[in-house]
Amino acid sequence: MTSGIWGKLGGVGLGMAIGGPLGALIGGVAGHFLVDREGALFGATPRDVVFTTGLVALAAKMAKSDGVVTQSEVEAFGKVVQVGEAERPGVTRLFDLAKATTSGFEAYARQLAAAFSDTPALLEDVLDGLFHIAKADGAIHEAEDRYLRAVAGIFGFGESEFRRIAARHVALAGDAYLILGLDDSASDAEVKARHRQLVAENHPDRAIARGLPPEAVAIATRRLAAINAAHDRIAAERGLR
Repeated sequence: MTSGIWGKLGGVGLGMAIGGPLGALIGGVAGHFLVDREGALFGATPRDVVFTTGLVALAAKMAKSDGVVTQSEVEAFGKVVQVGEAERPGVTRLFDLAKATTSGFEAYARQLAAAFSDTPALLEDVLDGLFHIAKADGAIHEAEDRYLRAVAGIFGFGESEFRRIAARHVALAGDAYLILGLDDSASDAEVKARHRQLVAENHPDRAIARGLPPEAVAIATRRLAAINAAHDRIAAERGLR
């Protein structure tokens, strides 16, 4: 998270503009707890603030879901939500407030789903970030799996979409094809065309061009690496150049 975003988070007015549980969290970071305005409109609130605040809040609730926060998860969180030393106390406070609040993770997930209903790729970015943190200790545990599935459901992702996203992070049967969103009966031409399409859609430069925060750019970079690795595995199996 850049210092620019934390500058935006510094004002209570922004929390009031966002409203809902995320707005209350921002107000808490600013030192004033705001009244929860469920369903409040986001208006012109910067998307980078909404994205990062929502990602931190859901990561905090996921950490609480299994009752244990490991050092590897803390380190993974630091890689997903990148801050300098000056901003670290702020993100730590936001994380702790989200973990301690009585609002359930569903409230944060619903608010993100409403904010990014026109850009589901951003919701997929959030899920990718949560997966990266969850798998940091070498496994995604049962409570974490239930949590991720519940968030995906609120975001509007069905089972097949959830498996496609999960395949980028955990070993699943036919995961290379899942990652590309293809059946293993796809032709060589379809594999190549789909790979080109996904590279164009998921290139980190697109996230930068949309003015998204470093968190989204880092997630896009890891996703593109998974897409390329899946294509390379299929190409090797098929003897494609």
